[in-house]
Amino acid sequence: MTGARSVLAVRHVHFEDLGAFETELKAAGYAPSYIEAGIDDLSAIDPGAADLLVVLGGPIGAYEEDRYPFLKPELELIERRLKMGRPMLGICLGAQLMARALGAKVRPGPAKEIGWAPLELTEEGGSGPLRHLGAEPVLHWHGDMFELPEGAMCLASTRLCPNQAFALGPSVLGCQFHPEADGRGLERWLIGHAVELADSGLSPAVLRRETQQFAPAAAERGKRMIAEWLSGLGD
Repeated sequence: MTGARSVLAVRHVHFEDLGAFETELKAAGYAPSYIEAGIDDLSAIDPGAADLLVVLGGPIGAYEEDRYPFLKPELELIERRLKMGRPMLGICLGAQLMARALGAKVRPGPAKEIGWAPLELTEEGGSGPLRHLGAEPVLHWHGDMFELPEGAMCLASTRLCPNQAFALGPSVLGCQFHPEADGRGLERWLIGHAVELADSGLSPAVLRRETQQFAPAAAERGKRMIAEWLSGLGD
């Protein structure tokens, strides 16, 4: 793909990848690549090199650098990128890390939010790319929540999580939920999060059934969302 713009995705667990977004990124002229948090040297990354930096999800806390030391250079990478004003997208843990890098608190929520449920869009959310999600179910899979960073706009909420998405200008977007989920890799999620599901009393069979029901349409809405957001980044 000669002349393609670059996307660097920071991945924490192998099954939480770009999902349905990957085809839209390629269609918009981006060439995605991954760097593996906890394995690759995050301190060696030039924060401004990629045209778009994406920080993906993972089953750890954005505040647990004492347990997961790689979070320190990852937060430094995110903070430096944000100061440059370069395009950046965060999903789940990625959004929490972005919020923390912007000075907002990240903490455990009142309960785990796992499964398919709709968002309540704010006025700003309903007039931007997230409008494509409407009031239909999206995939949630988190136990932590972030406060809204200073200067950011809240785009969506749920009963358990008042800040489900935020934007900082047209080129920085953080989503607590999983708009990239297309359901194809669900079994890997169920295996990888087996202990969490058991501890939460959640049924893999129910999640599997709901994913079969909701994921195909949700993935198409997610594609429209990310396509519009990418189109607003400019050249």
